[in-house]
Parts: sequence; structure tokens; C-alpha cells
Amino acid sequence: MIDQSLIKTIAKKQQTTEVNSRREYVQHLFLNYFYQQPSTNKIFFKGGTALRLVYGSPRFSEDLDFSSPLADINLIERAALEVLREIEKEGIKTEIVESKSTSGGYLGIFSFKLAEVIVALQLEISSRDRRVKGEVVTVAGDFIPAYTIVVLPLEQLVGQKIRALQERQKPRDWYDLYFILRANLLPVSQRAVLNQVLLKLKTTKINFAGELKLFLPQSHWPVIKNFKESLTREIKKFI
Repeated sequence: MIDQSLIKTIAKKQQTTEVNSRREYVQHLFLNYFYQQPSTNKIFFKGGTALRLVYGSPRFSEDLDFSSPLADINLIERAALEVLREIEKEGIKTEIVESKSTSGGYLGIFSFKLAEVIVALQLEISSRDRRVKGEVVTVAGDFIPAYTIVVLPLEQLVGQKIRALQERQKPRDWYDLYFILRANLLPVSQRAVLNQVLLKLKTTKINFAGELKLFLPQSHWPVIKNFKESLTREIKKFI
């Protein structure tokens, strides 16, 4: 288990809260052991946490999301539970809060006790699209040595993020689009949707700063002060 003084040091370096840093440590630890399981080579990491850990988004994220062509939910659950056993060997007490199949795949909610602090982690695997494929990448960070994972290809990852934005329009989805545009990660084939997104942005009443401040380093707070205008400028560069 990581020393709690190191969590404090990393949180200060990352200009964020110890809550975010502890959660990210657990995310790295879980992913590391998860992709050591023989059955996980067909489970592909995606979502906002993938944008951060793989592509360098500054936004901290809460959950681990995946897509997979696997229909065997029992196999997925066994892999997740084996990860918990491995993490227990690190001196971290784990607990299964929820582990079940869903209409679209698998949902697991686990807790991890770091010293006297409980960190919750939600794992969601979608099996709706059996055509998805993945690619192996190396992930490096401040918490543990570099490790390999299988991630959804960028075009599919971005496409799913944009669909999520259109369907639920959470502040984090809007920020992920901002990062995708700033990092030039948006495939040319997906730029046509930006006209529709811009119309939604113009009419939204979301309080962006309220949520985003919790998940962004302090050095990025000026961006969300007038986030609607900042994102509008980025969108217009691509349409």
C-alpha cells in the first residue's frame, strides 16, 4: 500500500485534493491487476478515466468504464474478484459493495481501505457492442510502475464520449469534449456532429464550475470560469 505521506505529496504536485489522488491510486492499482488476468484481453478500457490515464486529460475521474464483446458475465466477475484478492495482498482491505450483471453487461462497486480512509470504485462493463476491438498501450503515472492495458481505439473512445454528451450532457462530458478538441483527438469523420453540439451548448443552463472544480487541478480553474465561451471557441475551430 502506498504511504499516505506520498498521497499528500502527489496531491500537492497535481494541484488537487487527496480524495482525487487516493482514488487515482486505486484506479491504477485495479487496472494493473485487472489486465494481468488472462480473461481481460477482450475487455477494453474507455471513458473519461481512459482519457486521463492514457491521453493525459487533466480531469480526474471517478469510475472505470469498459466495452467488451464477452457475453460471459461470470468470467468478468471472477476476474474482478481475483483483482480484489491481489489488492488485499498489498495490505489494502477490500469490500464488495455490489457485483451483478446488468441489462447491458456488468456492474461492480468496490471499496478499498487506505489507512483509515475508504475509497469507492465503480466498474462498469458494457457488452452491448460485440464488434468492438482494443489495442494494447502502456500506462505510466506517479503511483506504481508502468503497466499495460487494452484500450478502446481512439476513434471509438471519442465517438462514445460524444454520444454520452448528446444523451446526458453532464459537465464532465462537456469538459472531455473540450480536452478532445484542445488535444486534437477528434477524428475528421466525427466533426460533422459539432454543429449539433454547439446548438446544445448555446441553450444549456449547466453550472460548469460547480462540478468541474472538484475534478480539475487549480491551474485549470481559469478555463472553467467562462467555460461556455471557452468551449464555443474550440468548437468553432473545427466547423
